[in-house]
Amino acid sequence: MKVFTYQRPGAAMDAVAAARIPESRFIAGGTNLLDLMKLEIETPAHLVDVNSLGGGLDKIDAAPNGGLRIGALVRNTDLAADPRVRRDYAVLSRALLAGASQQLRNKATTGGNLLQRTRCPYFYDTNMACNKRQPGSGCAAIGGFTRNLAVLGASADCIATHPSDMAVAMMLLDASVETLTPAGQARVIPIASLYRLPGNTPQHETNLEAGELITAVTLPAPLGGTHIYRKVRDRASYAFALISVAAVVLPDGSGRIALGGVAARPWRVAGADAAMKNGAAAVATQLLAGARPTEQNAFKLTLVQRTIASVLNDAKKG
Repeated sequence: MKVFTYQRPGAAMDAVAAARIPESRFIAGGTNLLDLMKLEIETPAHLVDVNSLGGGLDKIDAAPNGGLRIGALVRNTDLAADPRVRRDYAVLSRALLAGASQQLRNKATTGGNLLQRTRCPYFYDTNMACNKRQPGSGCAAIGGFTRNLAVLGASADCIATHPSDMAVAMMLLDASVETLTPAGQARVIPIASLYRLPGNTPQHETNLEAGELITAVTLPAPLGGTHIYRKVRDRASYAFALISVAAVVLPDGSGRIALGGVAARPWRVAGADAAMKNGAAAVATQLLAGARPTEQNAFKLTLVQRTIASVLNDAKKG
């Protein structure tokens, strides 16, 4: 780990001011960033600890739109256990409980969970070429071991996947992300606009500015219906998704659906939502349009369709 300086401001405006120091990074739970620093994948010169920020960043409050406003410092354990989340946004609670261990959920924050970086093995191996880690160096994953990697939205420069379970549920629920820019201006970003596909700049994973701080996530009014989060992985716990399916199914068979583990961002397609009444094959066709699997991960296409079928069947049972 390289030497760095450290600062612990007490207010959000002070935090974004502190982050103007070159090569700064915000840190809260640190469940991803500290590992990356130990491996010297991330080498920030200055850490801005946001754990002491006031302004209700560690609270879950009713939102004016009839939904919930979740502070960026709310821990994953607290969010998953909140009675309002369990009752009205059960897909979110289930997604959080499917991710990581209890100890990690106790530390990980809402804002940090959205920004965790890929678990592509080539990203984590500093001896291998990785355009995310070192732009222009190449992508060792292409032509390498690709079983866990992307089948959608990939490019000639990167085939990594996004690891968050929570983000898939947030995408399904049409969450909005509240931020404070480096200039001190508040803005709201629909979560569908937060993430970027790799293209030829895979090192840029979101549309946040350098030093922009996530302050909260807002959920719209509850959708109702049956909420399901189904995560398929190589072992029953402490593993990232091969694929995951988040769904809300309403009594008339309509609803919403999103995928995880298939792309560099949570994957949702308007045509798939519209096809919900037409069955799993129709939904999968919409979601997987344009898929470009490798020989090693082509099984994900079949796995997606079968998991969607299982989810829709369970939803019918109520």
